[in-house]
Parts: sequence; structure tokens; C-alpha cells
Amino acid sequence: MRYLLPVALLLVFGCQDPASRAFSDFLATQPDTRFDVLIRGGTVIDGSGAPGSNLDVLIEGDQLVFVGKVDTGKIVSTRMVDASGKVVCPGFVDVHAHGNVTRDAPFRNFLAMGVTSISLGQDGSSPDYEDIADWYADAASSRPAVNIIPFVGHGTLRTLSGEGLVTDLSPQALDKMNRLLEDALQKGCFGMSTGLEYIPGTFAGAEELALLAKTVGKYDGMIMSHVRNEDDDALNASIAELLAQGQHCKVHVAHLKSVYGKGTARAEELLSLLDQANTPYPVSADVYPYTASYTGIGILFPEWAKAPNDYEAVKVQKRTELLDFLRSKVIARNGPGATLLGTEPYTGKTLEQLSEEQNRPFEEVLLDIGPTGASGAYFVMDETLMKRLIQDPRVMVSSDGSPTMNHPRGYGSFTKIIESYVLGEGLLSLEAAIHKMSGLPAATLGIRDRGKIAAGMKADVLVFDPAALRTKADFPAPHQYSEGMDLVLVNGQPALEKGIFSETRSGIMLTKNNPQ
Repeated sequence: MRYLLPVALLLVFGCQDPASRAFSDFLATQPDTRFDVLIRGGTVIDGSGAPGSNLDVLIEGDQLVFVGKVDTGKIVSTRMVDASGKVVCPGFVDVHAHGNVTRDAPFRNFLAMGVTSISLGQDGSSPDYEDIADWYADAASSRPAVNIIPFVGHGTLRTLSGEGLVTDLSPQALDKMNRLLEDALQKGCFGMSTGLEYIPGTFAGAEELALLAKTVGKYDGMIMSHVRNEDDDALNASIAELLAQGQHCKVHVAHLKSVYGKGTARAEELLSLLDQANTPYPVSADVYPYTASYTGIGILFPEWAKAPNDYEAVKVQKRTELLDFLRSKVIARNGPGATLLGTEPYTGKTLEQLSEEQNRPFEEVLLDIGPTGASGAYFVMDETLMKRLIQDPRVMVSSDGSPTMNHPRGYGSFTKIIESYVLGEGLLSLEAAIHKMSGLPAATLGIRDRGKIAAGMKADVLVFDPAALRTKADFPAPHQYSEGMDLVLVNGQPALEKGIFSETRSGIMLTKNNPQ
């Protein structure tokens, strides 16, 4: 009989399971029971890497306010999204992307992949504002469809110093660079990008880079670097140069790759360099899932044929030497068939095809194009090596792409990860892949209010069936949107729904020191 009283009391007063109690406790803190969006019945993969759970998500304004089991009889939602049989996860964060906020504001290529935040100002090049506040103002007036994570470019700072194309900057130029960098960091930039393989970054030495790294570290920022040389025989030294800057701030290897390097063993060697960095700050990297890079054709030319040297004069005075260099360089990079031009009037043709069309050696074609005359894709990477890199827990996913670049990575990188490497090959679990595309990049960059599905985070949210994702872009037709995202929310507003892009653009420029 002593057990009957508790049972009777339970029947009289009722009993709540922990999930119901959590929702009741949440409602008790709310001034109203009306909410903007309820996403119901989906498998929430929260971006942390943890297994998914069947949970509901409540959104009010631009914020996630509750994640758990929702008693729909106790609330009113302006909109209910049935996510049964679907995944609900954070919007993806592209840690290394390209684009112009004023020209490319719709950024539909990113939205179609589920990317809700992109990092711009990469490879040492950002908009050439002396006052970074002007970039923020232009972004606000352009109303980007995705959130922008700004980096200030080292090459841009060098140009603004007035002495960009020299090896040794004057103390006055260095001081101006440092002041501009500090101002940008104070106003919310997430760090500085370097493009040491490009002009003018290639002129920078250790002393200059260390000085700027100390300023980046002062504001808990990051140096994100296109390292000095990605060729396999120079890559170790290039990473070591970046790690030296890692004594002063967080450092990140942009689009980690090895040109000519092959195999899992070489990937392990590169990862061991990061393991053994011995820096007081974290070291990280990103990878895009393609075996062709994309950059200006100048990468094939010798330094003595590029600015500040007069190319037209070099072409006349050193023609034979330059032709020999170009021939050797292209052959070393898998031959003229492995260079696919992406700039008019050469778009979609390889150097080999141009050579055949013009009935002359490919190096003569290249000589006439010149180091600033085109950009292209270069099929110089090994897929086995790339796949091993992408599995490493500190390596996240990027696109290194843009709306206009003639390379499928800007339209397919994130969906390809799930379609090919999660569902196709089982290289990654879905939870691990989503972590690499949301929670990991957000945490690495220092974005405190995005990258996870949790109460208090901003409402950048995806709803999709992983099996329905399709990467449509390829090299012959690189500007095809990915398919399969049921719903993409940016700051709580629909940006893409069942293949239809919204005309309302709700992205913002993010600020590191004061998350919005």
C-alpha cells in the first residue's frame, strides 16, 4: 500500500518528462507565446560534431530561442516548417571565399550550397579603403544575401603604404601599414590575409610580417595565408614561414595543397608540420574538394617578367629565355592540357587547344597572353593527398570560389563534400562534415554566435535531405547552382526555399569585437 500514494499523487498532479519540463521552463521566461518560425520534427545536427537528435527549433527574429521538444499546443508560430525526414543544421561558413560585396551581393552560388557566411578579403587583397568603415558602409547599402566575414589584405596595406613594389619598406611605410591594420582590427576585421605568392605580397620579408603579426595577435585576430610557394619542393619552407608568424598570433594555411605532391604519406608529412608547430596559438587550415587550383596566369611566369619589371621590354630582350622558362614550367605542371583558361577570349580552352588552333607552340601563346592577361584552372593536385587532408580534425572546408570565377568550386564545394565524400565514399560522417563546414570554421575565426544550433545563436539554418543534394557545376559548365536545399535561413529570414531565391537579402557584415 505504501506505493499507492505516490501513484495517486502523480495521477492528480500530472508528471512532466525532462523534455516537456525544459520547454515549460523556457516558456516561463518568455513575455509572449508567439514566435516567428517553428522548425519541427527534423534531425538536428548541431554543428559540434555530436550525433544528430530529433528536436524542434524555435526562432524569434534573427535568433534561435529554443532547441528541444516543443509543445505546439502552448505556442503560436507565424510559420511552421515540417522537417520530418530532413536534417536541420547550422548554415555553412566558407572560411576562404572571393567576391565583391557591391557587385555580387545576391551571392546565389553560395546560398545554393547552404553557405550563409563567407570570408572575404583573402589572398592579401581586400577593398582598398584606408578606413575599413567604408567597406562596412558599402556592404550595408548593398545588402548582401550572406553574412560577410572581413579580412584586411596585407597586399592592400602594402599598396596603401605607397611603397608596395619594393623589398625593404621605409619605416614610414611600415608604420602606415601597421596603423591601417590596427584601425581595421579595432573596427571589427577578423584578421589579416596574406598572398605571398602574389604581387605585392611576394616582396614582404620576415621582419615586416612579424611586426604585423604582433598587431594581429594584439586583437586576437588571425593571419590567413596563401603561402609563398605551394609547389611540393617549396611547401615545407612556405608553411614554416607562416608558423614563424604563429609565434605572435593565430595562423591558418589557406587552401592547403601540394602542387605535384602525391599520396597519403605526403599528406601525413604536411599535417605533421602543423602538429609540430610549437606555437602558443592554434594552427588551422582549409581545403576545397577539387584537384585543380585557380588563379592568375602569372603563376606560370618568372619573377623577372612580372611587375615592377616592364613585361613588354622583357618579352623583347629576354624572349628566348622566357620561352624556355614557360615551356619548362608548364611541362612540370602536367603539360599544356592541364591549364584550362577561364578568361575571355580564351574561356574553356586549354593551352594545348589554343596551341593547336593557332598552330604554334603553347609557350608562344602564353608569351602573348602575358602574366596579367588571363586566369585559369590548373590540374596539378592529387586527390588521394587532398582526401587525407580533408579528414584531419583541424582542417575545415572552403570553396576559394566566387560567383564569377570559371571554376566549379565556387558553386559546388560544400554540396560535393556531402554528396561525394559523406554519402558516396563514406570518407566522413555527416556530423563530421557539417562540423567542418559550420561549427569548426566559426570557432576558428572567432565567431561566437554562429556555427551551431543552440539557443542564443543567430538563426542561420539549413533544412535539407542529404540524399537530395546535387552538385551540378563542373569544369565545362562551372556556373550551375547546386540543388537540394529545402530551406536556407540567413538571420532568420528565408534566402532560398525549394529552389527559389528570395529577393529579400538579410546578410550583414560581421564584426569580430562586437558580434551582431
